[in-house]
Amino acid sequence: MIGFWRRAHTHLRISERTFDLLCLTAAFVLAVHADHLPVLLTSSLFVALGLRWWQRKYRPGRVPAWLKVPMLVILVGAVVLDYGNLFGREPGSALAAGLLVLKLSESEAPRDARVAAAFACFLLMAALLFGQSMVATFVVALGLLPALTTWRSLEPTQASPSLPRQLLPAFGLLAASLPLALTAFVLVPRLTTPLWGASNQQTAKTGLSDHMSPSDFTELLTDDSAAMRVSFDGPPPEQGQRYFRAFVMWDYDGKDWKRVDRPPTTIPIEAHATIDYRISLEPTHQHVLPTLDVPLGAPDGAQPRADGEVFADKPVDEVRDYTLSSAVRYRFEPSLDIATRMRALQLPEGFDPRTHALAAQWRQVYGHNDGRIVQAALNLFHDGGFSYTLLPAPLGRDAIDDFLFNTREGFCEHYSSAFTVLMRAAGIPARVVTGFQGGFWNKLGQYLLVRNADAHAWSEVWLEGRGWVRVDPTGAVRPQRITQGAASAAGGQLPWYQSGMLESMRNQWDIVNRWWNQSVIGFDALRQHGLLTPFGIRDVDTGMLMKLLTASVAVFGAAGLCWALWRRPESDPALAAMRALERKLAHAGVVRRRSEGPQHYLRRAARALPGQRAELDHLMRCYIELRYATVEPTIESLRSFRQAVRNFQPRRVV
Repeated sequence: MIGFWRRAHTHLRISERTFDLLCLTAAFVLAVHADHLPVLLTSSLFVALGLRWWQRKYRPGRVPAWLKVPMLVILVGAVVLDYGNLFGREPGSALAAGLLVLKLSESEAPRDARVAAAFACFLLMAALLFGQSMVATFVVALGLLPALTTWRSLEPTQASPSLPRQLLPAFGLLAASLPLALTAFVLVPRLTTPLWGASNQQTAKTGLSDHMSPSDFTELLTDDSAAMRVSFDGPPPEQGQRYFRAFVMWDYDGKDWKRVDRPPTTIPIEAHATIDYRISLEPTHQHVLPTLDVPLGAPDGAQPRADGEVFADKPVDEVRDYTLSSAVRYRFEPSLDIATRMRALQLPEGFDPRTHALAAQWRQVYGHNDGRIVQAALNLFHDGGFSYTLLPAPLGRDAIDDFLFNTREGFCEHYSSAFTVLMRAAGIPARVVTGFQGGFWNKLGQYLLVRNADAHAWSEVWLEGRGWVRVDPTGAVRPQRITQGAASAAGGQLPWYQSGMLESMRNQWDIVNRWWNQSVIGFDALRQHGLLTPFGIRDVDTGMLMKLLTASVAVFGAAGLCWALWRRPESDPALAAMRALERKLAHAGVVRRRSEGPQHYLRRAARALPGQRAELDHLMRCYIELRYATVEPTIESLRSFRQAVRNFQPRRVV
């Protein structure tokens, strides 16, 4: 008995079409994970998948075990070499993707194909750990189609030579599952920690840093992804007033600017005009919370610093919404203590002698008029032949001297750094501030979209009687950067990408992304507990959620059962084709009698239509074979009979 089962099992072999679908499923999984896997590993897996497909198609046979074991060892070694271990999302995903490809090397029986398709679905779900945007979710859902089609093709009665016709039922299955999936999304209790307790630290994108050095901003200025969205209680500020403070840089070593970690305290500011607003910040995996100009405090779960920075107690690992008030007309720290003044004047020794000489010359000419010195520096940038570019020439050891007197080209980082050094060399307290400037006002959504490409650096100088005053030297060189945004400052770079129509489409598309972030990604436990507030129930606990979920599943189950019981039974396809043939013959004058069997009827029709005797004899033999000669006719034979009936056109009997 056991031997018979083994022989029968070895004869079970999936069809070529099923294996093609399985390879398509694996290729889709690799494509979904390609953006966070090493390029060499991804390419190698694609090559291995292609070789396996070619081998089964043109050199049928099982892959020998002596080859599969070394491939497994090579896969594990490659993952350890790239990541240093096998634990975590990136190495775990890389190892799982490799195992899926290796699984296809032994997928010959239906059982192996089912296991491989199920494992592919698991890997598709794991891709959501790296990104949960609407596009990423749609792509993952799309990846379920080849997997569902693979499972369906394993049923012998579902075989079809047409791939599009095999994919259509999978669309129907996905559509039918949407109501239950939406119900589960709304009612399944939310987790208070990330899935499996996994941290999102490893997926940090390029963002503002707490230090500034050459080329820090180049990646940001070409990153068009959304950084945050800001809505205002009233009209938005003018373009030139949209400065969002993030980090304040104090210490300079001749190359890098670094911030000073000052203790939490109230912000020393005298506000004369304020504005209220709400920020929806994309994940940055940092503690800093950007704020408009100078904030008047900090939101819950965050602490302000004396220089206007706001830091959250926890890193921003998911979309964070917070409400703030900021001053738009103010006196910011009108009195400066000695320690702060000394830090704001500190410069490294032995660097940039020509810059120091120029600042000393201004001090000698303008005396104690700090405002005139500030204006002299701005006039230098405006009239001194400087240009704005994202691809500046490299700078040497004396970076500020090289920039001011040699290259004269750069972007906001270069101008703010050079201006701040000039001010300190002239005896004026100054510091560098980094954050965002500008943004696109979305009239339809009524919010300001700030992208990573809007990252900016400017300076603040301390003037007697006024306190800290913002000065943006980049505006003296390229005013469009301040009045029209980062895209205008980039000049002719990527003109097709900066076209007005494409930019408008991208900004309008952001409305959909904002809705997705708020309604789907932002659907947390707090919002779930307030789900039934419109119905008078203020708080929904876990027990009530489970009861609602159970009731919903019962309703869906009952609806499906009723549909299965009350739907019309599927007709016999051979009999349906025969009925169509009878209608055609009746229209030609040959009507079937009640007591007449199909064989006698078609023979009589052949006598009545002698010119089509051969066709009718063929149809009669096909029908009798389908109905009486086989237990279960094949799909191909049924399709052939239906096509022959469609092609038959009887001529009317006179």
